[in-house]
Amino acid sequence: MTLPLKFVTHSIDDYAMQVTYNPVTNQGRLVYNLSFIRNGDLESAIATLKDACKAGIAASGLVKFLASGERIGDTIIPRDQTGICTVCSVTFDGLLIRRGVPINPIGGGVVQIENRTPIRFTHMILYEYTTIDPLQVLNSQRLTSVTSVMRTGSGNILANIREFHMEAEPLVGKVLDELSDSSFIGILEVGMPNVPLLGVPVSPQFIAIAAVGGTNPLAAIRESGCWVQTNAMKGLMDVSEMVEIRDY
Repeated sequence: MTLPLKFVTHSIDDYAMQVTYNPVTNQGRLVYNLSFIRNGDLESAIATLKDACKAGIAASGLVKFLASGERIGDTIIPRDQTGICTVCSVTFDGLLIRRGVPINPIGGGVVQIENRTPIRFTHMILYEYTTIDPLQVLNSQRLTSVTSVMRTGSGNILANIREFHMEAEPLVGKVLDELSDSSFIGILEVGMPNVPLLGVPVSPQFIAIAAVGGTNPLAAIRESGCWVQTNAMKGLMDVSEMVEIRDY
């Protein structure tokens, strides 16, 4: 029996529906990305993760480090490598769904930043047409300059965008208010009804929200010359298993 192709839109739906994270109580499960670095690069990677969080270009400051030989899900961390779990921005989609907000994930891409202000998407891959996470693909193409954004406030970062019906705007506002005091810091820009956001058109009577890609800190680590392998949207994890990077 041949299995049908599973496009990223379906994967987002699957994971988002399983999110139970509550930003007010800081409890529940969220979606994580899993990346690998060489053990010798761990100290510099931690410093980069801290800087990315301070610069506001990470989805969250929550992380989990895994030593060689440790298992997470169906993955065993390879010899001489360290696993890094970071929060995936699909967690935000899950928060909206839990509040009864139907969402339409549009795609992931590269956003041009100038003076710490998002200008436009320069590259975009639509979720409904790909079976591989767009940010994972774009990061491998070396299209980012995350480190430049961290240092100067200008450059290119990874981000994604989704839309919701304008009638749900009050519910979305409540979610955003709850996130303001949480560990989730990844909201990039909120649009207006029927108005394109960062150059991306929206459906009639819909509003778009762009969020910072959870893999931006790993892109910064790669830009520093370190070897990094990233697997976006790897699984779900209880938030209690993660700690703030600033505590390292």
